[in-house]
Amino acid sequence: MSSPTSSHAYGIGLIALIIGMSGTFVFYTSFYLPESLAKPSVDEHILNPEKSLLIEIVPGAVIEGNQNYVPNKADALLSVNNLVVWQNNDDTAHTVTPDHRHSDSYSGDFGSEGVLKPGDTYEFLFTEPQEVHYHCQPHPWMTGSLIVEVSRF
Repeated sequence: MSSPTSSHAYGIGLIALIIGMSGTFVFYTSFYLPESLAKPSVDEHILNPEKSLLIEIVPGAVIEGNQNYVPNKADALLSVNNLVVWQNNDDTAHTVTPDHRHSDSYSGDFGSEGVLKPGDTYEFLFTEPQEVHYHCQPHPWMTGSLIVEVSRF
């Protein structure tokens, strides 16, 4: 009679696979994931600009043809006025919605969440040179643009 021979290769392979997967999981959660979620390092002058840039939603902006975002073509300089504040001075709720999805590596996604009720403000800190075009979601004729540039000094 011959006795069946068994190979432990399958069991050893399975154990090696489990150990390999565990090592990958530990590396991913301990090193890779925290590094990929970390905010970038940004100069203190950019994080705390000298002043802010105010863009007003003026009274009567809801009427097509009237002024809406004032100024509607704004320029900002990093470390000077890169904290931009939209203030709703109209009697109607409005939004600040990017024409195309836009994100800043430090501040995240650009655009007001929900509507700005009369008297409300929306602030966004720009930390990179960029050009953003935006509009009001319920009133698409209300448009504006903002160019953020590096300060020369």
